[in-house]
Amino acid sequence: MTAHSAAPTAPALVRTGGPEDDSSSWLEHVLGWTLVVVVAMFVTQVGWFF
Repeated sequence: MTAHSAAPTAPALVRTGGPEDDSSSWLEHVLGWTLVVVVAMFVTQVGWFF
């Protein structure tokens, strides 16, 4: 099968199952940044980097 014969059968836009572009909420952002801060505090207290 050549690239030319396979091209018409491929879908125009393939979804990978990731999050929708327009459905991000403020709660998701707040929880994400909270996780970042908690991990940074843990790493600092354990002393892995300093």
